[in-house]
Formats: sequence, structure tokens, C-alpha cells
Amino acid sequence: MASARSVMLHVLLLALALAAAPAVLSDPPPLQDFCVADLKAATAVDGFPCKAPSTVEDDDFFSDAMVAAPRTDTNPFGVNSTRATVSVFPGLNTLGLSITRTDLAVGGLNPPHSHPRGSELVLVLKGEVMVGFTSATNRLFTKVVKENELYVVPRGLQHYQLNVGTGDAVFMAMFDAQSPGLVTPTLALFATEPAMPMEVLTKTFLMGEDDVTAMKSKFAGF
Repeated sequence: MASARSVMLHVLLLALALAAAPAVLSDPPPLQDFCVADLKAATAVDGFPCKAPSTVEDDDFFSDAMVAAPRTDTNPFGVNSTRATVSVFPGLNTLGLSITRTDLAVGGLNPPHSHPRGSELVLVLKGEVMVGFTSATNRLFTKVVKENELYVVPRGLQHYQLNVGTGDAVFMAMFDAQSPGLVTPTLALFATEPAMPMEVLTKTFLMGEDDVTAMKSKFAGF
């Protein structure tokens, strides 16, 4: 009898874990057909409050942000990302998804960064892109992804995209979060407001103050 109760307990615990998994793995499921973000609402919540249904329009569910090819010569990395997150695409609110178009010049790099609130599915539309991410054990996983091929980056891990082809490259990055967030280590260390304490930087990177100052100057204005 004790054995049977033990089995039933394990089954119950597994069922509870599976039931809770959607809330852990992605944004919470919506409780209504839609909740178009009211971007002008004065009340701050974790996300955006809903517009009144009577004010919702067809265009709230539409975006042409990905149509035009952006310039890639406005920064030293040769990259430009056009994001369609809830802050610019109100119809995404509570749906748990968003998308970004990234254009890379020849040799262009989308520098190492992470998305703390979303996993990323990369679809290369043009060119050849090396995608890589590092695990918590500092192992590097990397692959050259070609047109119409996919690569997935788990949530929160540092990753990059490098154009290794002979021409421009374009890829779409799809996220399981309406606002996946963006953390770029170089900016988080060398371009903060207020500035990161000099002692922290010199001890972290085993550099002198002059070297740290030179490094910070490279990221001023980003």
C-alpha cells in the first residue's frame, strides 16, 4: 500500500510540474482574446494595461516595421536591429511573443548580449550568419546558419551573430516574450549612468585605470 501511495504521489507531483511549466517557460497565458497595450496609460504595471475594447483598431494588430532595410553603417559593428516588441506593436501585449529584424553588413557583428526574459529562434533570410552562445559552464556552442535555416538560443544566455558570408546578411529573431529585454555586457560595464566604480572595473579586468578609461571611451554615446 505504501508503494502505491508513493507512485500516486510521484504522478501527482509530475502533473503539477507539467501544469506549472507554461508559466515558467514563457509569458503567462492571456485571460481574454486580446489586450492591446495602452501605451499612454499613466498606471504602471508589469507590462501594459489594456486599451478599452471599444478603442481597439485593426492597425493595433499590424506592423510594417520589418519592411524597410535599415542602414548598417551608423555604428562600428555594422549591425542594425529593428524590433517589434510590445512597446512599438501594441497588439502583442499579453501574447508572449515578439520579433526583431537584424541586418548585418559584410563582416558585421551583433555583439555578445542576452535576453533575460526570452529564448530566441533565429531564422536567416539572407547570407551566412555564425550564431553562437555560451552556457553557464562557459562552453561555446556555435554554428554557421544559412538561408532558411534555424538556430535557437536558450533564454538568458550570452550570444552573438557574425556575418561570415561575402555579402550582406539578414535574419529574423523570434522570442517567446512580448518584451524579452536586452543586456549587452560591454555597455552594462563601460557605459552605465552613473558610471561603474573604477575600482570594480580595474579589478574585474585586471587593468590599470588608463586602460579602463580608454575602453570606456570606445563605448561613449551608445
